[in-house]
Amino acid sequence: MENCSEECIKRKIPANFIPEVINELSSSYKNMQGINHIAGINLPSRKEIALILKDIREIIFPGFAEKKIINLENAHYFIGDIVSRVYIELSRQITRSLRYHCTINKCSECDIYKQADDTAANLIKKLPEIRNTLKNDVVAAYEGDPAAKSFEEIILSYPGIYTVTVHRVAHELYSAGIPLLPRMMASLAYSDTGIDIHPGAKLGNNFFIDHGAGVVIGETANIGDNVKIYQGVTLGALSFPKDENGNIVKGIKRHPTLEDNVTVYSGATVLGDITIGHDSVIGGNVWLTESISPNTVLTIPKPELKVKTK
Repeated sequence: MENCSEECIKRKIPANFIPEVINELSSSYKNMQGINHIAGINLPSRKEIALILKDIREIIFPGFAEKKIINLENAHYFIGDIVSRVYIELSRQITRSLRYHCTINKCSECDIYKQADDTAANLIKKLPEIRNTLKNDVVAAYEGDPAAKSFEEIILSYPGIYTVTVHRVAHELYSAGIPLLPRMMASLAYSDTGIDIHPGAKLGNNFFIDHGAGVVIGETANIGDNVKIYQGVTLGALSFPKDENGNIVKGIKRHPTLEDNVTVYSGATVLGDITIGHDSVIGGNVWLTESISPNTVLTIPKPELKVKTK
């Protein structure tokens, strides 16, 4: 059997186009600032962020992510080692994000190293609170899903819990004004679960996403306590206001608010800066662009069934 190089020679594949393509691409790198960073600053590393999230999950749910066996006697030292590593690595990635931001905006007075250290420290200090909130999310999943057999099963296998865990970490960084990093964290969770939650979205306590695939929650969505949503639900924007120059206006509320004790069933699309009143139920495949009062049940009317007889 002929090897590849011999076959390529016999085929006489033309290669005269390659130098031209290389020159064209190289020229485009000089003119397209923003989509290449060949000679620019180091951007945050997706691989390193994934490792940080893995460590944080181990801190929040010890014993679930690592093969090491820990007990209450050595947990103090085991978790201490992980917390120290998270602080160092997170501070490094935040520094890269802030350096990028300052370079783009031509800042010269920012102490990015101090800001990075302070932000990383503040997130570390929040971990006990985040852990307690996520414990309640796990309880909500257990109580809201008859198929759930144990808390362990939920933590190990429910995509909604995994995504919400990442989100509650990313939201802290988003709230601190850190660029790039929060969206990268959300992207990693989306890649693993198919659940897309913008890090700016505000999630209440006891939040449960059942099944989850195809769920989209926008940046300015505000979700109350004891809310449950199913797969394929979209909490999105209805329109994008523009300024006098035709540019999209950013930073305004454009996504729904779900008050306490709301349930949204699969395939529902809820759009715009509207409010779903507390204790309401949105049925499957509903298209909703207007606010509804508390204690409302909204469904699509069932079509009349016609039974054919022989």
